[in-house]
Amino acid sequence: MSNIENVFKKGKAFITYITAGDPSMETTIKLVIEMAKAGADVIELGIPFSDPVAEGPVIEEAHARALSKGITTDQIFDGIKEIRKNSDVPIVIMTYANPIFTYGTERFMKRCQEVDVSAVIVPDIPFEEKEELLPFCQEYNITMISMIAPTSKERIRMIAQEAEGFIYCVSSLGVTGVRKSIGNEAEEMIKLVKEVKEIPCAIGFGLSTPQQAAQMAKIADGIIVGSAIVQMIAEYGENSVPYVYEYVKEMKKALMCSF
Repeated sequence: MSNIENVFKKGKAFITYITAGDPSMETTIKLVIEMAKAGADVIELGIPFSDPVAEGPVIEEAHARALSKGITTDQIFDGIKEIRKNSDVPIVIMTYANPIFTYGTERFMKRCQEVDVSAVIVPDIPFEEKEELLPFCQEYNITMISMIAPTSKERIRMIAQEAEGFIYCVSSLGVTGVRKSIGNEAEEMIKLVKEVKEIPCAIGFGLSTPQQAAQMAKIADGIIVGSAIVQMIAEYGENSVPYVYEYVKEMKKALMCSF
């Protein structure tokens, strides 16, 4: 059993996302360590990319800021190696096909294994094309996380059947970003998944408030928050660590109180 699956055995999981290298790699390292201390159970690190198709403006701008600083995939792996001196929090890399293929797929997964990355999420590789990555993931013991969205419909059962680690449930149509309300499509998707397989389901895309966290935790095994944290980092830059720490603490508390 992977350390990601173990996380969900302890209760509702709080998963956070930040873009690696925004505002700097040093701050990213501090943020990961402090978010884990504040209660983040899994941390997604985005590899900056010039065309992040699944992202809304907040995360897109974070990618642009990191790229403008010249952040490279190697620097990110080195940063994770530094994190490992202080934290064993499960880390998931969220990236796109292009950065992996450019780096070299096998080399990428090998580095993931070396620095103890638990899993990868690659939004622009559809389920039907996952064989491009899956053999390399399996060789280096990296979980490939599947995503489902309201548009997945009849494919949900098929995806659930082969999914590992947890399923990333995209709460609503469109790109990532903070939303005032979350639709009820997520509940339907989770129901379909659980009919096929008892695998943890985490809801992401748009969650930002403790109220939303508590509400979604009633139907999901975990929640994923990215844009709200990335927005905070955009606002406070190198001084964002204590603000993010407090936010994560508050969100985790809302999750804990939800059941």
